[in-house]
Amino acid sequence: MGTIIRKALVTGLLSLAASLAISFTLVPMLGGRVEGAGLIMTILCPLVISIPASAVHYHHLEKLRAAQAATARALEELAAANATLRILARTDGLTGLLNRRTFHEELAVYSRSGRMGGLLQLDLDHFKSVNDTHGHAAGDLVLERVGRMLRAQCGPEDLAGRVGGEEFALFKMGLNEDAVFDWCEDLRLSLSALEIRAPSGALLRMSASLGAVHCPPGFNPGASLITADKNLYLAKSRGRDKVVA
Repeated sequence: MGTIIRKALVTGLLSLAASLAISFTLVPMLGGRVEGAGLIMTILCPLVISIPASAVHYHHLEKLRAAQAATARALEELAAANATLRILARTDGLTGLLNRRTFHEELAVYSRSGRMGGLLQLDLDHFKSVNDTHGHAAGDLVLERVGRMLRAQCGPEDLAGRVGGEEFALFKMGLNEDAVFDWCEDLRLSLSALEIRAPSGALLRMSASLGAVHCPPGFNPGASLITADKNLYLAKSRGRDKVVA
């Protein structure tokens, strides 16, 4: 408010100066004299009119600026919220990996763009026993740690998703057919080396069964997923903790 009053007073003084300048310039030119009531009106009118009018103007201007600032902040918050929602809509909240729908969509994009690589489906062995023996908090911790490990194994153009309760899918860009098995085996060994401390204090170690397939340029995403899934179940039927590619 103090700023508004100061601005209004300055405006009033400028109006007074302009009024006096005009009066003392034009009135003598017209044969008159600036004195008496005329001089009083020359002084009072600019002050009485301009100061209140300027105060109202500056007050509304400050309110407008405040509203514009609040609108800008609200738009920034809305943009941030929308960005967060887009991320949440694409990712699994527990592991931070792509969710099933997004993984399949991105895999289809890679197919259409002519990319090649290795596709695997990974299922944690005997995961249900972790929940049954150590509780769901321990199971969630296992999933979170596995998700973190899989993210660390991925490059910027690779895909990693949680596509089921304890099932994950990965696409490794640029792998040729001969390299797919070794990539999967490295992942299997890395997962087996994880040491996870349950909330109860128990040390948990996991294994996984992996089924993989090579995806040449122009691959069929649906058919490739089916093949990887069949190989996954072959790995499980052969005793688990194995790779079939």
